[in-house]
Formats: sequence, structure tokens, C-alpha cells
Amino acid sequence: MISATDLKNGTAFQIEEKPYTVIKYDHRKMGRGGATIKITAKNLETGQLKEYSFTPNNKFEEINTIKRQLQYLYNDGTVATFMDPESFTQYEVDLNVIGDAIHFIKEGSQVDVLFWDEKPLSVDIAPKITLEVVQTEKGVKGNSATNVFKPAKLENGLEIKVPLFIKVGDKIRVDTRDSSYVERVNN
Repeated sequence: MISATDLKNGTAFQIEEKPYTVIKYDHRKMGRGGATIKITAKNLETGQLKEYSFTPNNKFEEINTIKRQLQYLYNDGTVATFMDPESFTQYEVDLNVIGDAIHFIKEGSQVDVLFWDEKPLSVDIAPKITLEVVQTEKGVKGNSATNVFKPAKLENGLEIKVPLFIKVGDKIRVDTRDSSYVERVNN
């Protein structure tokens, strides 16, 4: 059992029979009154955030999570299928849990999958990845005085805004957290 005062950022625990991890922790002591612990927790199964308030004497069951490196195989529109490259065991993760991160995972690539009691919960991807531009318009000369952007389609089907100097075939680095252009990558 883990007490409410030990629910620091990143701690995994179980409440209401669901696995959660602490995103934000705040311990408040008000004058003569008792202390209050407020946390923002992320449900590891659904990805939803929820706020809780506890007293310091509340106890919770701590859960053990483990990360495994798995190979991404495919998705069928509802679940993504991953394979353990050593045992060849296949695991399915709901696309609602993975969210937009699925656009940044290439077939055959290795990703870290978080497990709780042999149940896959979430997928961790790198904050920045390199992708190739497959379609974009030509930039107009003379438009470089300000930061002007144009639409571009990437190899994963994602459309983002890129600077005018980017052309088809260029490799660019993309921030996976907000799907934004970071920089051009030199070959």
C-alpha cells in the first residue's frame, strides 16, 4: 500500500479498480486545518485525466508497470498490433489509447509499450521523428522576408505546415507532441 503523500509525479497506483499515473501533485497545508493532497492522474487504460483530492492518511494499492520494446505490425482501424521480437507474441492496443501517436509509428519500427499485469496500456514514441515530404507546392521566390509556411503531405499521410524552402523528397524533423515542423534534416 502507498499513502497519498507518496503519490509523486510518475507514480503508478490503482483507484476504483483502474490503473492511474500521477501527472501533477500538490500538497497543501491550511493553517490549523488538515493537509489536502490534490493530484491530476491519467487513466492508463483510457488516457483520460482526472483530478482527485485526498487526505494524507488515504492509502492506495501501488501497481507495477513494465515497459517492453515491441515491433509495430499494423492497425485495423480499431486496434494496433505489436509483436515481441523475441517470443513472437502479439499484443493489441486500442487506437483510442494511442491517439494521434499512431501516425508517427512506421510499420516494422520498435516502440516502447507500457504493460500492467500483461495488459498493454500505452505506447511511448520519441518526441521528434524524421519523415519525408511526399507532396508540397513550390515556394515563391521573394517570400522569405517573414516566416511564411505552406502545406505539405508527409510519408505517413499527415499534413503539416512547412517553410517555403522545403521541397518534395526533403526529410524533415517533426514534433510528435503537436505535429509541427521543427527543422530540415541534411542527408
